[in-house]
Amino acid sequence: MGTIVVGVDGSEESQAALRWAAEEARLRNADLKVVYAYDYQPAWRQFRYGDDIMSSGTDTERMRERLEHDATEAREHADALVRDLAADAGDTGGKVEALAIEHSNPAEALVEASADADLLVVGSRGRGGFAGLVLGSVSQQCVQHATCPVTVIRGSQ
Repeated sequence: MGTIVVGVDGSEESQAALRWAAEEARLRNADLKVVYAYDYQPAWRQFRYGDDIMSSGTDTERMRERLEHDATEAREHADALVRDLAADAGDTGGKVEALAIEHSNPAEALVEASADADLLVVGSRGRGGFAGLVLGSVSQQCVQHATCPVTVIRGSQ
């Protein structure tokens, strides 16, 4: 087996998926690609000046600076999270790659990241959604759209 891709978001289920994928990579001497796909919520969705509409050049410049700052912060947080989680994977016998991808659709990002992989591993549910769902929307989309086999790991209940 060549490459195993595992989707992580810091949830208990994704940590269980990471442990399972790391062990599978060890058994098969495969490379492990740890992927955190996140949807950056830009500051303009929260940026307000009371009821005034931003109209001056100063307001526009402040908005641009805030967006750049928030995007940098989101990237740094994502990079740190995926590095920490990849380090938790330990020695798999192969190469461990940590990748943070900004994407509006995490499932689509995982499917794209696993296009050349031998296996995609995801948790049954992540941080979002409804706790009562047996299979989360991201894992469901990965199962339906990935071009490689997908393993869905349930966390402890």
